[in-house]
Amino acid sequence: MNVAYVYPWDIVGDPSAPDRLASLGVETVALAASYHSTRAATPYHPAHRVLDVPYSAFYLPVRPSAWSRLVPASPTWTPADAYLQARDTLKAAGLNVHAWTVLTHNSQLGVANPDVVVRNAFGDPYPYALCPAHEDVVDYCERLVQEILTVGDPDGLILEACGPMGFAHQSIHEKTSGADWTPVDADLLSLCFCAHCASRYPTPTRATVRATIDRTTPTLAGTIDEALGSLADEVRAVRVDLSTSLRQRLIAVAGRTAANVPITLHANPDPWAVGAFAALPSGEPGADVLVANCWGDPSTDAARLSRLAELATPGQRVGAYVLALPPRPADP
Repeated sequence: MNVAYVYPWDIVGDPSAPDRLASLGVETVALAASYHSTRAATPYHPAHRVLDVPYSAFYLPVRPSAWSRLVPASPTWTPADAYLQARDTLKAAGLNVHAWTVLTHNSQLGVANPDVVVRNAFGDPYPYALCPAHEDVVDYCERLVQEILTVGDPDGLILEACGPMGFAHQSIHEKTSGADWTPVDADLLSLCFCAHCASRYPTPTRATVRATIDRTTPTLAGTIDEALGSLADEVRAVRVDLSTSLRQRLIAVAGRTAANVPITLHANPDPWAVGAFAALPSGEPGADVLVANCWGDPSTDAARLSRLAELATPGQRVGAYVLALPPRPADP
């Protein structure tokens, strides 16, 4: 199946967009129903060429009665019901529409609610990263999935950032490059020590992470497991459980709300994975498709795909998420 990831603003206001997508061989459109801030090129749109999206938004009508403490924002750069308008236009062209749902990556909610965001071992907050150890965050994600399935009525559901976000982030001007942090440092800085996470780790974990980051000589550790030593197994289990628990609760909500809607997971078999492709080291039989990030090093991407294929259950498909843009064009 050929799936094109598309934003509502690519479709709304451009009557030619659905047929153009169909002519490329696209069968299904992954249409963003909730998405983080971004800056997007729109070279074919009749009304604009570049669109700045300043904050995370929900592209269906925000019904106050459907939400609790955390309430998503409506966009101002496209209609509040842009997802519905785009969905109807795409389906009229014969395309299936899956709801592309970004979960814990939400700087708008993180800035407004700093107590529910990821915090590293030094207490520094990551406002773009909602921590799924907080029940308010899980509740928000459940309500998000339920609203999208109820109001959006998609042909499929795609779950992105279905777990904790980490240190790496590029939605703001990056000024940490060159600070001599290694990949292991980045992994350690991705461990959350918020009020709900810190007590789950073995007692020496925070001190070990801080000492490793603040070392005065290069570490010999080549992996986060080596850096954590005897703490690694327990810390890793805590991290994997965050993604697993959120994922399983959302799959349960989806099953109760729209039992026959297929579910796609953006996943990474690395148990330390954070970000858009959450950790999935043991597979997930409740999903229909497992999709891996494939716009990095080709050999690494191939290994990741192979591992997901090994984890897949009978009949479960594995997808490769590639970019059709320079400097890394889609590799056939």
